[in-house]
This record gives sequence, C-alpha cells and structure tokens, in this order.
Amino acid sequence: SDCYVYVKENYPERVPFLNYFFTEGNYFAAGYVNGLPSFNFNEEKYIEELLKFFTSSKPDNKELIIIDGGSTDKTKEIVFEWIKNYDNIKLIHNQNKTVPFALNMGIRESKGEVIVRLDAHSRYSIDYFEKIIETFETTNADIVGGPTRIAYKDDFQEAYSVVFYSKMGFGDSKVHETNFNGFTDHVTFGAWKKDIFDDTGFFDTELVRNQDLEFHYRAKSIGKKIFMNSEIKLWYYPRNNFKDLFFQNYKNGYFKPIVMKKINSEIKLRHLIPPFFCIYLAGFPVFFLSFLLIIPLLLYIFIIAFIAHNSKLSFNKKINILKIFPAIHIA
Repeated sequence: SDCYVYVKENYPERVPFLNYFFTEGNYFAAGYVNGLPSFNFNEEKYIEELLKFFTSSKPDNKELIIIDGGSTDKTKEIVFEWIKNYDNIKLIHNQNKTVPFALNMGIRESKGEVIVRLDAHSRYSIDYFEKIIETFETTNADIVGGPTRIAYKDDFQEAYSVVFYSKMGFGDSKVHETNFNGFTDHVTFGAWKKDIFDDTGFFDTELVRNQDLEFHYRAKSIGKKIFMNSEIKLWYYPRNNFKDLFFQNYKNGYFKPIVMKKINSEIKLRHLIPPFFCIYLAGFPVFFLSFLLIIPLLLYIFIIAFIAHNSKLSFNKKINILKIFPAIHIA
C-alpha cells in the first residue's frame, strides 16, 4: 500500500501499470543507472554491457530496476528493447535527476530482501551477486560490497588508476585496497539488507554527491556492520579527461564537509589534508621569503614524480599522472 501511494502521488501516469511494477515473486536485486544531470546520465556507451551482465548472471530469480534521470541519448531506447525480452527489467524516470532520489526510488520499488546498487559506468564479475549473497550469509553483516577496481579504455584512465590506488592519491581508505577483507566503514556502491532502511532511514536527498558515503557512515554510527570482501569484484570506468575529473572531485569535495558535519564521528586525517594543502598553496608567494617553507612543495613534487616514474607506463601517461595528482587534491 505504501508503494501504491508513493507511485500514485509521484507518478500518477503509472498507476494503471502497478501490476507490472509490483508483481508477485521473491526477487533479489535492484539495479540503478546513475541519473546525475551532469556528465553521466546519458549511458548509451555503457548500459548494454550492464544489461548483458545482469541477464547472464546468477541467481535467475532477480529484478533490475533502472532509474533514468532524463537521458537525451539512446539509453532509454536500448533499455526498452531489452524490456521486450525480459520481464524482470524495468525502467522508471527520476524527475528529480540526482542520485539519492534515484537510489530511494529503487529501494522503494524493489521486492527482494537484498538490494544491490549497480552503476552503468562499471562492469562486474559474473559471480558478483553470488559473492554478495555468500558474504551476507558468512559474515552476518548488514551491508556488504567490494573494493573499487579501475577499468580503463584510454591512456588517461590508465594514468588515473595509478593515482587512485596510491595512498598519496586518496589516503588510507580501505575501499582502494583490492586485497582487503574485513569490517570497514565504506564499500563501493554496496549491497544492503532491505530491512536496514527501517533503522537508518533512506539516502539523504540533500547530498548530490557522497550520499553513499554518508549513508554508510550513518549506518556504522548506529551499530550496523559493513563488510568488504575482495572477491566481490567490480571495475569502475573513471572520467576520461581533466575537465570532467576535476569537476567530479570538486563536487565530491564540496559535499564532503557536509557529510562530516552530519556524521562527525567519521572524520579522518585524509579528509583534512587536502584543505590544508590548498591553504598552503594559497600562501605560496610568501614562501619565497624562506627556503624552508618551500620544502613541503618540493617534497610533494618529488613523491608524485617518484610514483609516476615507478608506474612503468609510457612517458605521456606519466605526465598525466603528474597532472592528475594536484588536480584531484586541489579540486
């Protein structure tokens, strides 16, 4: 009845199709296509790969709910073609555009005891769902997931992967450690027991970015257990140019302090270093008054140059590494 009221109030045109969206059955997974109104709501380059994975993976008893944020490319046309052949794939529209609204819609629409977030900008191991079920059963965790692995289709993305996996790039977050297994504070995308939302509430719709981070921090702060299993494998396709990468990290950085204010128990040293680094750079003209004050910058340049050199990539990719480090830190 709650679902009926939700759809009737928000999507009255869908009321005649309630039997389609709410059929009987024990389904497993709810998927989601990123619906941001910026760079990644048009997913025609990636959506078919996601659909192929979903239909070929186990278990068979599952559903895929695709939340579209108003794509203007061929994303919806591609999905509609698949819907003709698979009655467990559904497409609904996110009129609010942003990710937390999409996630909350998918959660409310799903029928299974376990909800899995999927992103079209990623690819998944064929046993992705099976490893999630296995991890829930063996750990008794409330939230499970794997680390972030980087997939790349071009030189820029490959250079970014070096930055991503280095502690100099993003600090000591376990989500960047592909061999870590254990309880932690965050996992990539995540899979959740549906009843957890009765205790935690839903995703914070004020957060255009970092809503998954805030939700996991919030869940952990009230005693929910989060387990990362390195055998839950996904590969994320990062932005493939400096402009998109910079603005992605800028938006993440903009909302990170809001997350920290909401869940201040999760403030880490890695969250504080970038702003102090920017303050240091802002005062750089003064540093010429003393050589000692220039040493931190020289040390920074030496470290990222050392990482680039040891990457064993081509010269042009190494140059990209040298550019990406300060780009993400300043952003």
